[in-house]
Amino acid sequence: MRLLLPHPADLSADDLVTLYAPPDRTTPRVRVNFVASLDGAVTVDGFSEGLSGPADKQIFGILRGWCDALLVGAGTLRHEGYGPVRLDAARRERRRDAGLPEVPVLAVVSGRLDLSPGHPALAEAPVRPIVLTHAASPADRREALAAVADVLVCGETEVDLGAALDALAERGLTQVLSEGGPYVLGGLQAADRVDELCLTVAPLLAGPGAGRITAGAPTAAHRMDLAHAVEAEGELFLRYVRR
Repeated sequence: MRLLLPHPADLSADDLVTLYAPPDRTTPRVRVNFVASLDGAVTVDGFSEGLSGPADKQIFGILRGWCDALLVGAGTLRHEGYGPVRLDAARRERRRDAGLPEVPVLAVVSGRLDLSPGHPALAEAPVRPIVLTHAASPADRREALAAVADVLVCGETEVDLGAALDALAERGLTQVLSEGGPYVLGGLQAADRVDELCLTVAPLLAGPGAGRITAGAPTAAHRMDLAHAVEAEGELFLRYVRR
C-alpha cells in the first residue's frame, strides 16, 4: 500500500496499523467505516461485499482491532450476515499489548427489536453484546434479548444515539466504530457525533439503483478535514476527521 497524503510513502502492515491508531483513547470518539463505488453506490447487487477488495478487508480488520465497541444497525446485522465478532491471533495479541480486551463489544441498534436471541452474532458472541433500543420497544422482546445481551434503553420513542454513545462511554467503551448501516450514520450525523469517516472508494462504476452511505431525515452539513489518503491497486482509503 502507498500513503499518498499527507506525506507519500510505502506502508508496511505495521505502518498501516499505526496509521489508524486512535490519537487519544481517553476522549470518546466515533469512527464510521464505509465502502462506496466511484458513482456513490453503497452496495452491488444489494450487498456491500461486492465493493470490498483485499486491502479494504485488511483495513476493516485493523479498525475493528482498535475499537472498544462495534456499533451496527440491526438491519445491517441481518442483511450482511454478521457472525460473532472474532479477531485473529495477531490482532488479539496487539490488543493485549495495548492493554485492551482481546475482542471489542458488539453494540446493536434496534428500535423494533426484530432480532432473534439465537442470532449467531448475539448467541455466540465471545463477549456479552449490547442492544441499544428505546422505551417504546416491545417489552417481551427486551426480556428475550436480555438472556444473551445487555439491553440499554436510550430514548423514548426512537433510539437516541447521543445517549447511547454516552451510555457506552460510561461502561469504558470510548472508542466506537460504526459499520452502518446508512440509517445509523444518518442518526449519528443528526446527533453530531461523527468524529471520523473512514471511506473506501472502490474503483468501479456500480450504476444506478443503490443507496448512499447515509439515510434518514435531512441534517446540517458538517465540514471534515482529510487526515490521510492511502492507495492500493486502485482502491482509495480516505480518513476524514472532524474539523
